[in-house]
Amino acid sequence: MTTVLTVNLNDLSAQFIQDLRAKFDNKAQIEIRVQEQKQGEGLLSDAQFWTVIDALDWSKKKQYEIVAPAIAMLAAMPIANIYLFKDYVAEKLYQLDTRQHAAAYLAKEGEDFLSVDDFLYVRCAVLAEGKEFYKNVLANPKEMPNAISFEPLLDIANEAYKAKTGKELNYFPSFNYETQSNKEAWA
Repeated sequence: MTTVLTVNLNDLSAQFIQDLRAKFDNKAQIEIRVQEQKQGEGLLSDAQFWTVIDALDWSKKKQYEIVAPAIAMLAAMPIANIYLFKDYVAEKLYQLDTRQHAAAYLAKEGEDFLSVDDFLYVRCAVLAEGKEFYKNVLANPKEMPNAISFEPLLDIANEAYKAKTGKELNYFPSFNYETQSNKEAWA
């Protein structure tokens, strides 16, 4: 059975959490949705997302050094923004996960076999190149590159969370970014 509770943020307290724990067993899961949040009131915006992406330092050679400024910037934000950053990454990678983008990638590779990991990491690189590059490739699948790859993009939120809390991030974004998860775009 699902129970829906509507609580004002000001009424959310340690006592409220203790009461929930007493009422439900320890396997119960809670989903928190913020309603009527006005744009720009502390939650990560699309513009802020791209600011974090723009913080990638391409003058560095080692991948962890490239992502370090983005991790630091994100870690300085509220924890909710770390989750939202992970959601933005997942959604944008999901949007690039299309049959047309994969076909363009394969044509440039000169291959018939699509490596799901390689295609994911190329999509990560498209996102890491910034907003304009991403928008261009999204709108024009034939612009999908094959010679760039950037897997560390997937770790930015995890590392920012770890830097902020000292704990591992245990969060599954609302979009699945794995290759061929966008079923509609592969139909």
